[in-house]
Amino acid sequence: MRRRAALLCGAAAVLTATALTAPPAQADAPRAADPAPGAPPLAWQKCGTTAHPRLQCASLTVPLDHDDPHGEQITLALSRVPHTAKTSQGPLLVNPGGPGGSGLGLAGFVASALPEKVAAQYDVIGFDPRGVGRSRPALDCAPGHFGPVRPDSLPTTRAVEEANLARAKSFADACAQKHAPLLPHINTLSAARDMDRVRAALGAERISYFGYSYGTYLGAVYAKLYPRRVHRAVLDSVVDPTGVWYADNLAQDQAFDARHRALMAWIARHDAVYGLGTDPARVEARWYAMRAALAEKPAEGTVGAAELEDTFLPGGYYNGYWPRLAEALAAYVGEHDPGPLVAAYEDLAAVDTAGDNGYSVYTSVQCRDAGWPRDWGTWRADNWRTYAKAPFMTWNNAWYNAPCAFWPGEPLRPVDVTNAELPPVLLFQATDDAATPYEGGATLHRLLRGSRLVVEEGGGNHGITLSGNTCLDRHLAAYLTDGTVPDGTGGGGADAVCPASPDPKPPGKATKAAGEPANGSANGSALHELLGFRG
Repeated sequence: MRRRAALLCGAAAVLTATALTAPPAQADAPRAADPAPGAPPLAWQKCGTTAHPRLQCASLTVPLDHDDPHGEQITLALSRVPHTAKTSQGPLLVNPGGPGGSGLGLAGFVASALPEKVAAQYDVIGFDPRGVGRSRPALDCAPGHFGPVRPDSLPTTRAVEEANLARAKSFADACAQKHAPLLPHINTLSAARDMDRVRAALGAERISYFGYSYGTYLGAVYAKLYPRRVHRAVLDSVVDPTGVWYADNLAQDQAFDARHRALMAWIARHDAVYGLGTDPARVEARWYAMRAALAEKPAEGTVGAAELEDTFLPGGYYNGYWPRLAEALAAYVGEHDPGPLVAAYEDLAAVDTAGDNGYSVYTSVQCRDAGWPRDWGTWRADNWRTYAKAPFMTWNNAWYNAPCAFWPGEPLRPVDVTNAELPPVLLFQATDDAATPYEGGATLHRLLRGSRLVVEEGGGNHGITLSGNTCLDRHLAAYLTDGTVPDGTGGGGADAVCPASPDPKPPGKATKAAGEPANGSANGSALHELLGFRG
């Protein structure tokens, strides 16, 4: 899935952590490492692009093991867009999620997408977390792991289940063989401690933080470790911290199924364009018939059932992809033409080297952060139970995470991010977000005393600020300017409510008055390229 191979698995908890069979290795509360004494200044160099000409880059050495600060060192890649205002509010660290997502490009996007007067007050700092992208060493456990055609994700026979289990175990074994010294230190706690090394290297007493998706959990963990070093924090599309990570995935499956049905309903509303019928159930039945056909005969030897699910998964993250996915479905079903489907797979789902790296970090973090069942019978029962209600992505997601059933070493204990020591934190959450369902935002709102929750009512995209919704962006800009937060009159547990942006229009139906392309706002498309899918 190119950049997309490191999915945030955030969702409402449907199982409790006590149900997990793997014992926690860390019984005590997380401990913040001591800051680096006398950290040398960062050597920033120009690395601007056409889109972001003021971008600068640097690197920072940090301990592999923060409990052994003078031991083996690793390198983090950083990016920066410097402030231009006379008075600076200090660094604003940004993270796109994952785990496994590269944040270097996000700095330029955030600096350009924020109102100019707001961005001018901050040094916007991007970073590749440990193991990711241009940070060194970078993980790549099994290059080509997602090469097509994979076994059908639906384990209707013992042979199919065994084939998928063999792939999952071989990936875990490859990570253990290739990166054994690193794996114990690729986790959210270590990444949060890295962030404080970045703060010290920047010479800042406090930082501000802006995280999407998994980045919301990373930010909450940092705030738990270093509450007095937080100036402001924005968390967009919020992970449920009480379900890390097994329960979060099961709840996410149900939310993705609902979002897939929303796509089917959108296609039915535009029957005049796609010709697949006006009944959403009939459109959905045609999609599943396509899946069955591809399981028997992959399109152009490339897109089988699992690859089809990969291709339509982005529609659960961002409705700007709906027109293209609808065209692919219509061409395959109505014209027996697999070309648009294969092209969509290659653009939205095929995994390149960056995707291999992202997935390696994703599994390393999630499998280390928390316990997962070691008995495959637990996985089998839980996923068939979920599949009965949510067939779209349940088993695909199960196999994506299945290496954690075989992961080497003992897991850590999830961090209790409950916090009463922070300045007001601003949370953004869409009611119909699939990747991080609404309950995650509501839960973190309760756990962070004094936080404010801004809800996009009826919105289903993942990553909603700086994506074209002016109401949401007004709250974001006000908060980053001077700490202004909503007054708490939103109702229903929300402190403010914004209407969702309209769904996209099929090609040719966008109007000039809308001021944006048929497949969504320009900022929305750019943001979701950076956030990716499964990363």
